[in-house]
Amino acid sequence: MVHETADGQTAYGSPEFDWSILTVPTALAVVRGQLGFSWLELSDRLATLTQAELEWEPGPDALQVVRRGSERTPRTLGAGEWVMEWPEGPDSPQPRTVAWLVAHLTEAFFERWEWTFGPHERRRDAVTFSGEVGPAVDGLRHEVERWRAGVDGLPEDGAFTVGLGQATEIDAQAPFAHLVAHMNRELVHHGAEIMVLQDLYRATHGTD
Repeated sequence: MVHETADGQTAYGSPEFDWSILTVPTALAVVRGQLGFSWLELSDRLATLTQAELEWEPGPDALQVVRRGSERTPRTLGAGEWVMEWPEGPDSPQPRTVAWLVAHLTEAFFERWEWTFGPHERRRDAVTFSGEVGPAVDGLRHEVERWRAGVDGLPEDGAFTVGLGQATEIDAQAPFAHLVAHMNRELVHHGAEIMVLQDLYRATHGTD
């Protein structure tokens, strides 16, 4: 479902969620339910995201998604016109913009789908990002929805298949439910950051 926000930006409607999954007593159903409901919550908020909120920098040197050639970091990620500025390390103190968080979730779900349900060929540096709100949200939606479709298509005992995901050494050694739970944590963690940044922008800029 697609509509326009009050400022003319493209917005995307909520994903479908089968509430009956919450009554199914299996390990796969638990992680599928968490994935589906967490994405429903974030997707509702992304449907109202504006361009100004996407690119707002909450602090100095905030990591952004910028046009190639405009990056301020030594390393970037992205295959197209837009690139993610990449932090110097996992403990980098740099704040992140909503644009960066959306791009990070996009590349994370892309790579895990590629090396679980896809042809096992491309890495996250093959992702095409955008600094424009419509394409950025649509790109994330595409990656999360096809990951969900792959997880939903597994048999119930697929939760305990070892090595179904091959993106990392840990994925290759772990029962699949651990990978789904990890991606759920990524969605919840970074989704919460996106929502807080959106709230802070609206609180400081007088928008609803």
